[in-house]
Amino acid sequence: MTKKVLFSLCLLLGVSLVAFGQKKFSPKQIEALKTEVAQVVQDNHKQSQMMVDKIFSFAELGFQEIESSKYLTGVLEENGFEIETGISGIPTAWWATWSNGDGPVIALGSDVDNIPKASQYPGVAFHKPMVEGAPGHGEGHNAGIPLNITAALAVKEIMERENIGGTLILWPGIAEELVAAKAWYTRDGLFEGVDLCIFTHVSNNLGVSWGQANGTGLISVEYTFSGDAAHSAGAPWRGKSAADAAELMNIGWNYKREHLHPLKRSHSVITDGGDQPNVVPSKASIWYYFRDVKYDGIMEMYEQANNIAKGAALMTETTMDYKVLGTAWPRHFNKTIAETMHANIQNVGLPEWDENDQTLAKAVQKEMGSEEKGLATELVDLGVPSEEIRSGGSDDIGDISWVVPTVTLRFPSNIPGLPGHHWSNAIAMATPIAHKGVTQGAKVEAMTILDFLLQPELVDQAWDYFNNVQTKEETYKPMITADDDPPIYLNEGIMNQFRPELEKFYYDETKYDTYLEQLGVTYPTLKKD
Repeated sequence: MTKKVLFSLCLLLGVSLVAFGQKKFSPKQIEALKTEVAQVVQDNHKQSQMMVDKIFSFAELGFQEIESSKYLTGVLEENGFEIETGISGIPTAWWATWSNGDGPVIALGSDVDNIPKASQYPGVAFHKPMVEGAPGHGEGHNAGIPLNITAALAVKEIMERENIGGTLILWPGIAEELVAAKAWYTRDGLFEGVDLCIFTHVSNNLGVSWGQANGTGLISVEYTFSGDAAHSAGAPWRGKSAADAAELMNIGWNYKREHLHPLKRSHSVITDGGDQPNVVPSKASIWYYFRDVKYDGIMEMYEQANNIAKGAALMTETTMDYKVLGTAWPRHFNKTIAETMHANIQNVGLPEWDENDQTLAKAVQKEMGSEEKGLATELVDLGVPSEEIRSGGSDDIGDISWVVPTVTLRFPSNIPGLPGHHWSNAIAMATPIAHKGVTQGAKVEAMTILDFLLQPELVDQAWDYFNNVQTKEETYKPMITADDDPPIYLNEGIMNQFRPELEKFYYDETKYDTYLEQLGVTYPTLKKD
């Protein structure tokens, strides 16, 4: 029986989905427990800092998050969670579960991978790679799962003492920068039986939204052409160049761009352009992201690109095949969860930034040519659906948001005004800015979890919005099939190249209080005039 059918039956019977056997708490008791759980989070600030710094130091790209996953699952296992590894055929993916009996099943997710060529010393307000050319946390994904663990352990402590029923699940967004895991999670039914999902993502303020999010969904596709090799000078007429086919596809698609709606986005990289100039390339590949604000628009672009690829193959007498490497549905977030969470954001507020925090932020903003306004000191409003949808980036949390009520909590661990996917975004991510933002975000998340554990009618309301508003006229259709395997080979060569050098920088929390201390970084370190 599907969740949607079960929900409808329960409504007809006048029975809450999760009320069976749950102890009743008064509003006053609930507020007292929420105040307490926020204090537990604050008391565990040191543990949060260590986790944030540790994941920063591993600096692992998507599908190669070996050390990060080993460390995070170790922390959870030590705290009583049952761990299943290798979910959806992804070696670095895992599913951590702790249950205290009947009650809401709440999943907490966040990403863990990082950005190519973004290696950067934290706390240093100018470009200073730790390992030249290596990856680094220029998105800030080192902070989200530590936030979730901090919140979950605080809530677990309250649940055990007060005998509150419910289940907590933690999971990682593996290879989010490749949008290449969450669609496999949904395809494989991992969220069946989950009541709601709270996702966390680094930002420069503390906020949440509901309805269709700004930005796009996408499909990630690599096209590979196969031809015949020949001596490029001696007998070029005998060759059939796969590289020519890849170039012709790129030319064709670039002409197509003129006729794309302004809300659409598309970009590509050549992943294989041949071996050397004196050999006509027999293999060549080009990798595209096709983005739109609607599922139908994404699939229309996909079909158009497939036709252009076929044409390029015909023109060069080569053959063509293609592989889906990742997908992301346009995101749609739950109104009930968002409104509940926003009330807790108002109670918690932004971190108290000190002079060093603001000095670093303004110095980085100056270095990047941004407005020197420092860190946020005022909360943003609850995000509501825009009258006009705006284009932009994607996140495969969109797929999960269409199978279970979901929101994204954005927490303030980075500096406003930076480019994103850039070494400058790594500067704050193992400093007090990141640590303070994680603690404030964990307070909000822990308080929100308690709201739904202790008020099961909120779970029903979340599903009512999901069933009767969000999915009333649109049904989730996976962009991958049962035959599509996750591309777990991606980034393997890059990490094999850089891991030996990065290992020298792994954070040893048994010897050093903070990662900045281990690196010998004075906080903040500014550029000398």
